[in-house]
Amino acid sequence: MNYWLMKTEPDTYSWNDLERDKKTTWEGVRNFQARNNLKEMKKGDWAFVYHSNIDKAIIGIAKISKEFFADPNDAAWIAVEISPVKKLKKSISLADVKLTKMLSEMVLVKNSRLSVQPVKKEEFDLIIELSEQ
Repeated sequence: MNYWLMKTEPDTYSWNDLERDKKTTWEGVRNFQARNNLKEMKKGDWAFVYHSNIDKAIIGIAKISKEFFADPNDAAWIAVEISPVKKLKKSISLADVKLTKMLSEMVLVKNSRLSVQPVKKEEFDLIIELSEQ
């Protein structure tokens, strides 16, 4: 299993929207590196849902429910389908991530603008642990 972080603007599509909808097509990614990450996702992989701009925090965990397919709005790009797993007990802010030494090499810290990014298993597990404290 692989782990990911997917950014969304909560005023456009939030964690609460994902919980309400039970699944969604993750579309509109227009960055080649992020697109390549979408292509690497496998059904069953887990991804953090990160609210960018407003909250700047990891809010919950989703799973990849359908591997990549043509973006419905532009077939030159791709999308995946995700469904919610669970909301974190406590959201983890970007500031929290930056203050945690063991997360200093995370893509979220090194390349914060990338909308779809890999997360190492150790990072994923530590964020879960932090969210339960």
